[in-house]
Amino acid sequence: MTGLRIEDYALIGDTHTGALVGIDGSIDWLCLPRFDAPACFSKLLGDEHNGFWKIAPKDEIIKVERCYAEDTLILETTFTTKNGSVVLRDFMPIREEFPQVIREVECIKGSVNMEMTLVIRFDYGSSIPWVVNSDEYLHAVAGPDALSLWTPIETFGEDFSTKSRFKMTTGMKVPFTLVHHPSHEPAPRPVDPIFAIKETEKYWRSFANSSTYNGLYKDEVIRSLMVLKALTYHPTGGIVAAPTTSLPESIGGSRNWDYRYCWLRDATLSLDALMRGGYYEEALSWRDWLLRAIAGDPSKLQIMYGVAGERRLDEYEVPWLSGYENSAPVRVGNAAAGQFQLDVYGEVMAALYDARMSGLDDGGASWELQTALIDFVESGWRQPDDGIWEVRGPRRHFTHSKVMAWVALDRAVKTLEESNLEGPIDKWKSARDEIHKEVLEKGWNPSKKAFTQYYGSDNLDASVLMIPLMGFLPPHDSRVMTTVEAIEKELKVDGFVLRYKVSESGEVDGLTGREGAFLACSFWLVDALAMCGKMVEAVQLFENLLSLKNDVGLLSEEYDPVLKRQVGNFPQAFSHISLVNSACNLSQSGQILSYSEEVKSVPTQRLLRQRDPRKQMWFHTHSKRQRKNAHDK
Repeated sequence: MTGLRIEDYALIGDTHTGALVGIDGSIDWLCLPRFDAPACFSKLLGDEHNGFWKIAPKDEIIKVERCYAEDTLILETTFTTKNGSVVLRDFMPIREEFPQVIREVECIKGSVNMEMTLVIRFDYGSSIPWVVNSDEYLHAVAGPDALSLWTPIETFGEDFSTKSRFKMTTGMKVPFTLVHHPSHEPAPRPVDPIFAIKETEKYWRSFANSSTYNGLYKDEVIRSLMVLKALTYHPTGGIVAAPTTSLPESIGGSRNWDYRYCWLRDATLSLDALMRGGYYEEALSWRDWLLRAIAGDPSKLQIMYGVAGERRLDEYEVPWLSGYENSAPVRVGNAAAGQFQLDVYGEVMAALYDARMSGLDDGGASWELQTALIDFVESGWRQPDDGIWEVRGPRRHFTHSKVMAWVALDRAVKTLEESNLEGPIDKWKSARDEIHKEVLEKGWNPSKKAFTQYYGSDNLDASVLMIPLMGFLPPHDSRVMTTVEAIEKELKVDGFVLRYKVSESGEVDGLTGREGAFLACSFWLVDALAMCGKMVEAVQLFENLLSLKNDVGLLSEEYDPVLKRQVGNFPQAFSHISLVNSACNLSQSGQILSYSEEVKSVPTQRLLRQRDPRKQMWFHTHSKRQRKNAHDK
């Protein structure tokens, strides 16, 4: 086991794949050559025999500090020992042909004895390579994969690992470069580390500086958008949910899933986050990936796809990996790809509508495909489905799914109303109204005074927070207000929001064991509270969520209120996307109040003036055209 908490890791990446670097100087997870490829370092989900790459002082470490170099994804870890200090810089140059990981050690004070240990294990820690140490580099080969290590420091083999021990003194710099390539090709020469670090700095700073966002929490928003960029597979524009698989939703539990794929569930929120940050090129790439991925039979729309739009994501278990802190099984692939989730039709239509209204118009080229999707929704919305949370229990008539079916038809109607495109608008309006009526009748539980998880249920589900966010009902509707209150009362644990209450019997979702508070749902509650005019509560919750970030600004999927630590796959795009959108919504909802007695309880006093949210909010209930007009005024 790694001995590190999930939040003790940081992400480096090259917009093709990503690595997790521990606070101890060890890279414990890396898939090459892309996000969903087999890992060559799998210690994160097993132990040291499953592959890692550690560079750290051999001397006793007194203190460790780390940060990203300003506005970059270059990680700087400073180790302080009794006799000196060194900085370890970790990064991946933006991909040109071959993936590379560069690690540079610099002694900034005194002298430090260092040790490097490289354990390469291809195929998720199961394949030991044949290693040859030539005069120039070390070469490791197993099957189709090869890694080459380039460094001026002498290395030696020990117990099926490669090691190096060396002494650093003030001013010394030592580089290590690991290059991946197909084993049947000669080892490529690495880029010069000095040139690479300058080019990598330039790339990430250019990305950060090109943002047009100028609202509240700017540093947190820019960092989250950089995470979103790092989780983008550059060749296709697809955005993976996380660079990891099987990090548990509860430590020691079995709720462990592979998140190295692209979810349609994230489509609208991802698009909005990118556009709100001013990243229209990235938003366009994501939109185009979306259109390619969903092309085909509308009835066979999947909830997720591979980074290039692959449909077969067969799930299997990896028994030789014990799992993070013995949280088994470790899974590769995701069987949920075969589920029927009605909500994705709404996500796709909302994303394409938002893109069109923001100027990312495709000239109507995708309208025929969208029309086919709506033709299916017209009848398909009556079917029970597996729901947004990919439950592995029985199909039900989930309230959120029906709401998103309404969203699909609503955005289709609005597209016709706001463009020159053609379609059976009256027919779609009729279907939209029918769904709306049924949800109000069957999704509403009068005894709970709330919209519940599925028709006839007494269970609450945080996904119904999308009702005001997507414009299904206005935020000041009494049913919305009491639903928000019920979720606060029943689903908040230690101040954060559960998706739903799980059952040890597996009755709710077909799974046993508990899970942590879902961070995206907690951000949705921020949005809902703000829309309902509860600005003090909204800002307090948002600030509390920010306090969960690790020391380099990263969030996982969930937070365990019992163990007080992050859980789930990491870093999680959905959490960072939701952070960006909530910050934007709070920024648009009012103005910062000056410090006064009545707001002393609000962290950092960043309370927003309570003004009429119907005039101030920047939510899905307003079209992008309305947003632009409001901005111009």
